[in-house]
Amino acid sequence: MIYRSPYGEVTIPEVPLHSFVLQRAQEMGDKPALIDGPSGRTLTYLQLAGGVQRLAAALAERGLKKGEVVAIFSPNLPEYALVFHGILAAGGTVTTINPLYTPRELNYQLKDARARFIFTIPPFVERVKEALEGTQVEEIFVIGEAEGATPLMSLLQTQAPAPQVTINPKEDLAALPYSSGTTGLPKGVMLTHYNLVANIVQSAGVEPVTEKDVLIGVLPFYHIYGMTVILNFALYKGATIVTIPRFDLELFLGLIEKHRITRMHLVPPIILALAKHPIVDKYDLSSLKVIVSGAAPLGEEVARAASQRVGALVKQGYGLTETSPVTHLNPDDPAKVKLASVGPPIPNTECRVVDLQTGEDLGPGQLGEILIRGPQVMKGYLNNPEATAAALDSEGWLRTGDVGYVDEDGYFYIVDRIKEMIKYKGWQVAPAELEAILLSHPAVADAAVIPSPDPEAGEVPKAFVVKKAEVTEEELMAFVAERVAAYKKIRKVEFVEQIPKTLSGKILRRVLIEQERKKASQG
Repeated sequence: MIYRSPYGEVTIPEVPLHSFVLQRAQEMGDKPALIDGPSGRTLTYLQLAGGVQRLAAALAERGLKKGEVVAIFSPNLPEYALVFHGILAAGGTVTTINPLYTPRELNYQLKDARARFIFTIPPFVERVKEALEGTQVEEIFVIGEAEGATPLMSLLQTQAPAPQVTINPKEDLAALPYSSGTTGLPKGVMLTHYNLVANIVQSAGVEPVTEKDVLIGVLPFYHIYGMTVILNFALYKGATIVTIPRFDLELFLGLIEKHRITRMHLVPPIILALAKHPIVDKYDLSSLKVIVSGAAPLGEEVARAASQRVGALVKQGYGLTETSPVTHLNPDDPAKVKLASVGPPIPNTECRVVDLQTGEDLGPGQLGEILIRGPQVMKGYLNNPEATAAALDSEGWLRTGDVGYVDEDGYFYIVDRIKEMIKYKGWQVAPAELEAILLSHPAVADAAVIPSPDPEAGEVPKAFVVKKAEVTEEELMAFVAERVAAYKKIRKVEFVEQIPKTLSGKILRRVLIEQERKKASQG
């Protein structure tokens, strides 16, 4: 059975991403487009649009040709938007790189993407230099000044005319973000101008953002969630974005209060802090209207607690790097939000739930893999036809690798990743479900659940827990046992100082699993 959007259909223009996003820049004029949170440095819409044209001209002067790749290796700054769209305006493709990457990881992406230039910040220049061996990078550009790198400001001094590049939106790549690499090495996800424009228009059919809104750019722009849902969507709508280079709870709360932030796009760990951290009460967060959660499952109790504490609507959405990213989203109407659900499909998006073994379509309430088809679905993986064929079928259906179900109202629920399901005596147990229950306990600050090897059951659920009050392993196991079927019970608990996570908020279960394997082999 194919599930379609209750939000209807939208018309998607076939235009380049940069001209689409900045189409209102002249009209917005001196209104702040982006504000650097720590310093207050502001980039207006006019400055942004002018800078994009000058940067495109400077890159064309250096011989950048249509389709060539330029890397951005930077935390969130106002200049990120200028660089991103300047590369596109020159006909280039942007590959965005995780600012936490080591030289080895950076080297891999630069080589795989065949990047010709790289933009970074002064503290990262030495790391970039270490990573250049064997790459095609000709020049390092820096936002600021650093030895051995060309300042962005000098590029913006060019008197050359902006290049006139003809772009085919449905074929030409705008962005080349890399998947998180939970299986094997990270893969370059080929997203066209049309994919990204489509996702902005689709999201606009559900998210009523206006030029009066002020958003906080706390999620990294290198990640597709920050790139599309915050950076490009907000600029398209004429809103203002306050950027944060790295997450710090007090800075984050202070900026919400100072700039009267109205809408936030967050990940579950930050929403958990809003729900549970005592410092939240010291700040005036009354300007907040809506908080959207994505990138990882959010427990219903945590969502409700955060909503009640800050007085804003909390709702979930869902997507993948391969879908630009949004595919599902709850509406803004509190009466229609289902806290545990990621919502129905957004406009122009089709979904199926299929049996994990047979691939047959399943009905409401039945657990299976989520498949998605729509204009936001990627072109494929870069230089990897085998992975592309495994993910995308001949009819355009994308296998998400996520397990979930749909209810009678057409709202979808994501249970977990297929590869992260725990197999207890043949039963499938979802770590995210158990984590949500643990997080509802008043003594638990954070939690992660992984499979732990067991000679009798094959695998048993083991919890890693960060405490915020005194509690015993037995108490927590009993707390979960009261709320789940017997086969889902947590059988082991280990208290830790913190849970390893990616910048986008996903639990790094493979790190915990590797630690567990080492313990098992030593034991």
